[in-house]
Amino acid sequence: MSLNTLLTAPNPELSVNDSSRTPWNTAETRRWGFHNMHLNNRYGLSLRSREVLVLKRDIDMRIARLERVRYMTETSIFSALAVIKDNALLYEAYAPDFAADRPHSIQSITKTTLNLIYGQLVAQGKINLDSTINQFIPEIGTGYATASVRDVLDMNVINDYSEDYTDPSASVFKHELAMGWRIPAANEPEITNHEFLCDIKSDDVVNTSSEIHYKSANTDVLAWVAEIVSGRSLRDHLIDIIEASGLEHTFHVSTDRTGMPIFDGGGSMTARDLARYGQLFVRGGMGVNGHSIGNSDFIEFARKADSKHFPAPRDWIRYCLHLQTNGQWVGHGGFGGQYLLANPETGISVAFFSVLEDEAGYDHQYIEDVVSMCQEIAAAS
Repeated sequence: MSLNTLLTAPNPELSVNDSSRTPWNTAETRRWGFHNMHLNNRYGLSLRSREVLVLKRDIDMRIARLERVRYMTETSIFSALAVIKDNALLYEAYAPDFAADRPHSIQSITKTTLNLIYGQLVAQGKINLDSTINQFIPEIGTGYATASVRDVLDMNVINDYSEDYTDPSASVFKHELAMGWRIPAANEPEITNHEFLCDIKSDDVVNTSSEIHYKSANTDVLAWVAEIVSGRSLRDHLIDIIEASGLEHTFHVSTDRTGMPIFDGGGSMTARDLARYGQLFVRGGMGVNGHSIGNSDFIEFARKADSKHFPAPRDWIRYCLHLQTNGQWVGHGGFGGQYLLANPETGISVAFFSVLEDEAGYDHQYIEDVVSMCQEIAAAS
């Protein structure tokens, strides 16, 4: 049989459907997608820790009695909740179709790794946050060329990258082509993440508003700069972070076709391991292996700085150095219903997984409810 007679078809799990979305990100099948994101990506890496942070069950029933916890863990979109302090597993709960050893997409929580990487770069004197992106990436487009590293870290840049999940034509969906999260149409080229980032444009990158402009592309630009400045591969940076976290199970991360890890949202891990990772921020970046990954001063600055905030109704949450904060805890959310929150004052980290099943996968009020629940859990000493 000759090759021109062989029947082929685009991969159905990564092809855009009638709603201009891929099956892993469609209301009817998003739950399957988030529970299996580590299997759905076209390209990826898997990493495991040498040393594991041992957890001993010491269940605090006060957590179970919290009204928000009861409500949030009984919805049909709930997947998992894990709460850790030092070596103690204070609480965990799982949906009937999920389990403690199952990885779950953490989406934008992956962005927090950039706080750790840049904390080290600043401590080592390898980067000045006032430097502009084009000092490191001369070929970068106008969307980032004159933006400072600090502004990109703070989601404080104006450009034409759109993260409107209600708009199927938004940049965030086109970004999926570069990330290996969907396959191109017949008339679309295979593009790398670097190529995509260089094509983002802006007439003026300066944000004069008191509100942030959240853009996942910021994270990948920062990752690219970090690799150049440090002289180390992004994979090596991730290995350091995973070793320091003491994860029990495998950390999965998607990559583009060149092998560039997708720091903006490509991670998948178990709930316990996400809570273990959250303890890095509780400990100021000190790893279970005794190596410092990150910078305690950098984390503390992010926690206390008078930085710009999210739009209402989350205007009480600020964004600084790739972390979200209310001045007490640090954390980050993930598209579709995930959250990681770490409270350095109480030593508690909270990992929450869920999968919104509306068309956009985004609900402002639900996200605020999730953050409020995690905040309440982590406030207990």
